Amino acid sequence: MHIKEEIERLKKKKNAVILVHNYQIPEVQELADLLGDSLDLSRRASETDADIIVFAGVRFMAETAKILSPQKKVLLTGRSAGCPLAEMITIPELMYMKERHPDAKVVSYVNTTAEIKSESYICCTSANAVKVVNSVDSKRILFVPDRNLASWVSRFTDREIIPANGFCYVHEQFTGEDVVMARVRYPDAAIIVHPECRKEVANLADEVFSTGGMVNFAKKTDKKVIIIGTEEGIISRLKRENPEKEFYSLGPKRICLDMKKTKLESVLQTLEEEKYEITIPEDVMERAMVALERMLSVS
Repeated sequence: MHIKEEIERLKKKKNAVILVHNYQIPEVQELADLLGDSLDLSRRASETDADIIVFAGVRFMAETAKILSPQKKVLLTGRSAGCPLAEMITIPELMYMKERHPDAKVVSYVNTTAEIKSESYICCTSANAVKVVNSVDSKRILFVPDRNLASWVSRFTDREIIPANGFCYVHEQFTGEDVVMARVRYPDAAIIVHPECRKEVANLADEVFSTGGMVNFAKKTDKKVIIIGTEEGIISRLKRENPEKEFYSLGPKRICLDMKKTKLESVLQTLEEEKYEITIPEDVMERAMVALERMLSVS
């Protein structure tokens, strides 16, 4: 039996739903029951009657799915699929920041571990970060872990943003020179970048969007050529959904190695063996849920 057919058979037999992040390889994207960015996937999965959630993404995403669906079994398609950005803030580091700034409230990016979320006042995504920060009743915000997203948010708020020093190694690779060269090569193109990019890149781009925002922009814009400043995996989705438009990476294609760990065989093995189940201590899950629920009430 073909791998895809066997995945479909097992999915129905076990009442599973397959969540796939926009950065996954095209073959895995095509398996998705739900395709999108991390929080949106977890929210939508929590509304299904599935018994099992199979998450083709990285660990913090599967943890978020577990927090929002504690009664479901959540499986990650790759045990070692982590997120270097999420690992750039640790509990001791966060506690040190809190001690130094006792009057500040912690806003943690959804790209963090469950433990970090549990020590946060509220969570945010790249799409709602500005709205979330402006909703917090505090003049000072400890923003973890992404310094570039923190810089982007600081443009749209009167809060004092105190950032951690984390960054996404994929988005950090985009440069202002990439934007300048793209303008020369594709003078009529729209250049859209992720807010995890450096300040200079955000300054030079036409628009700054989350991956979900990029998907929406690509559908609605009259532009026929769009330059994408984020992980290259999303380009295959954009081409599938907008065949009449052209999409190119901003500079050389930038790749998240952890996102590429999932193959068709990984999804099949995960379903067959129900391996790499996500477990989170109950107290951590409860406190992380408070931070996520605060965010959901804002957005």
